[in-house]
Amino acid sequence: MFNNYSEIGEAVTTGIKGTLVVAAAEESDLLKALATAGEHYLEKVILVGDPHTINTISENDGIDISQMEIVAVSDQAAACEKAVALVRQGQADFIMKGLVDTSIFLKAVINKADGLMIGRLLSSIMMVKIATYHKFLILSDGGMIIEPDLEKKKGIIHNAVEFSRLLGIQPVKVGCLAAKEKVNPKMPATVDAAALKQLSLDKYFGDDVIVEGPIAMDLLVSKKAALVKGYVSEVAGDVDVIVMPNIETGNAIIKVMTHLGNAQLGGIVMGACVPIILTSRSDSYENKLNSIILGAFLSQKMGNCQK
Repeated sequence: MFNNYSEIGEAVTTGIKGTLVVAAAEESDLLKALATAGEHYLEKVILVGDPHTINTISENDGIDISQMEIVAVSDQAAACEKAVALVRQGQADFIMKGLVDTSIFLKAVINKADGLMIGRLLSSIMMVKIATYHKFLILSDGGMIIEPDLEKKKGIIHNAVEFSRLLGIQPVKVGCLAAKEKVNPKMPATVDAAALKQLSLDKYFGDDVIVEGPIAMDLLVSKKAALVKGYVSEVAGDVDVIVMPNIETGNAIIKVMTHLGNAQLGGIVMGACVPIILTSRSDSYENKLNSIILGAFLSQKMGNCQK
């Protein structure tokens, strides 16, 4: 298991470095992160977008992009389509969204004829390292699925478990977040959590997965809270994956950890044939770099779309 993003980066350097393609790469912090990643963690970076704007930003901000390939596309939708095509053709091992609206980017990704889908749910995964917890926290979904029902939560867990296994986490301890530990028909999150726990007991997610729920946040992250409340579970105080009841909860927890808890984070979308990096324009250089490191590591384990 890894303790921080530097260790994941070191693991990337011991493998075969891959190629990252970026759709609409006209953004300064993104180019800075790509320059660092290109020097240490990637074999090649392909920037799809407007060459004039990309070169102007790099010159003004002193960013060395001389080793990066630029594919000239002026229209944002066309840039996303071209980036996806390069992945499908095996010229890139994973893909990243740049300065383009998420809906435009995802439209190219989910295109039935020319996209990157493999018949699975797409879900957003944030991996957070915060000083007050003893290991990485994997949070899903806080960025894509607005109000997941039971079927979508099953897909969220499948993706998060695959992600965790690739990172060497064994067993994978999953907590289905709710406001209380008792099932209440008026609180759908508790009903879904109990159903997901039963599926886990039936080995639906695999022998190496433990799902707990419904369970509140304090019990997930604090053994002391579990002891005080008399709550007994292998997951309590030692959770790996937290399944969010809705996007508002996930979004809020991630932003509180980042902006008030000074957490390191990296984000990946799982469920396609390659890792997808879907950072926000407000994400820092460090968090963009973490996401690239994470994508580089996962792409080494997953292979490309042709495989």
